[in-house]
Amino acid sequence: MNTTTYNPIKKLLRGRTTLELATALFYFDKKTRVQQLIHNLKYRRQEHLSAYFGNWLGAELLEIEAYQHIDCIVPVPLHTRRLKERGYNQVAGFGKAIAKALEKPYCDTVLYRKKATRTQVFLNRGLRSTEVIDSFDVLEIESLAGKHILLVDDLITTGGTVEGCAIALQKIRGIKLSVAVMAIAD
Repeated sequence: MNTTTYNPIKKLLRGRTTLELATALFYFDKKTRVQQLIHNLKYRRQEHLSAYFGNWLGAELLEIEAYQHIDCIVPVPLHTRRLKERGYNQVAGFGKAIAKALEKPYCDTVLYRKKATRTQVFLNRGLRSTEVIDSFDVLEIESLAGKHILLVDDLITTGGTVEGCAIALQKIRGIKLSVAVMAIAD
C-alpha cells in the first residue's frame, strides 16, 4: 500500500511548482513564540537566531536519507536595498548552518532579487503572492545544471516567494528543487 505523509508546503505549492522535498521547523501562528522569534530575527536584529534554527534543522535533515542527495543550499535573497537597511540576510545563517550539517556548498550567488518589493508582513495573502512572483532571477546557470538545490527561507505564508524563486531557478537545465524553511504559516 502506498501512503504519503501530509506536507503543508507541498500542498500549498501544488500546481505552482514541483518540489522533491519540503520541510519546515515550525508552524507559524500569530501571537505565538514562533512569531516572536521570527520577528526578532527579521526586525529586531537578533541575527544569531538564523544560525540557531539552521543548526537545529540541519541536525534533523542529516538523519533523513533523502536530504543526503542535495547538491547545494541556496538562500532566498534580499534586494540590495533591503539588505542595506537590515544589515544582513535573515536566512544566511540558517542556510550556512544547514549546508555545514549536510556537508554541501552554500551558494548565495546563484539567485538574486531583481525587483524590490514591499514588506510582505502588512499585505493580505493575495497581494503577498503576486507581489513577489516575478522578483527573482539567476546568475549561475551552467554550474548547477542537473543539480538538486535546497532553497532556504525564513517563512512561507502564501508560497509566492518560493514560487518566484522556483520560476527563476527553472532556467537551470535539469534541476531538482527542494525547500527548507524556519516556519510555515498556518
